[in-house]
Amino acid sequence: MAPRSEEQYEAIRQEKKELIMNSALQLFAEKGYENSSISNIAKAASISKGLMYNYFESKEELLIAVINRGMDEMFGDFDQNNDGILEPEELEFFINKMFEILKKERRFWKLYFQIALQPSVFKFFEPKIDEIYQSMFKMLGVYFEKMGYENPQVEMLLFGAMLDGVGIDYVMKPDLFPVDLIKNELIERYCRVHKPT
Repeated sequence: MAPRSEEQYEAIRQEKKELIMNSALQLFAEKGYENSSISNIAKAASISKGLMYNYFESKEELLIAVINRGMDEMFGDFDQNNDGILEPEELEFFINKMFEILKKERRFWKLYFQIALQPSVFKFFEPKIDEIYQSMFKMLGVYFEKMGYENPQVEMLLFGAMLDGVGIDYVMKPDLFPVDLIKNELIERYCRVHKPT
């Protein structure tokens, strides 16, 4: 049997890393970050505790990797053409993508909202969140100003609060929350080119 190539080793390493992160996400979301140990995560991933440390030095590093992956997936395409200017089509794309991810990755958002309310844990990834939100809110402020809102900064904060509220409600009661109707209303309200009433 031929020895594995460097690319094959890297593919196996990435696959194992994803397995660990997915197992951690499941446990963090179900049991909470504080109640999930490296041993539990290793067991869920069907690997040894020692091997876990070849991929992540600590539970904290693992949490940061899980959160960063989710945030990159959610916000990576906020400004699709990376020109620093938000257009209605880009905001519509983002809203559609956000709701798709919300439905597909409910465990991630359950974890996110849990730890967002725990300052001792939230501090691990607060710099990344701040960086994402500052860039996003700056573009949203300009966007709402261009759309004719009397107070674009307030509208920007209201939009962000609505997204958070939708996320929390959907995570808590997915079967009772009309997520698609809310998504369509947000698109109609913020992406269709008309003056606010």
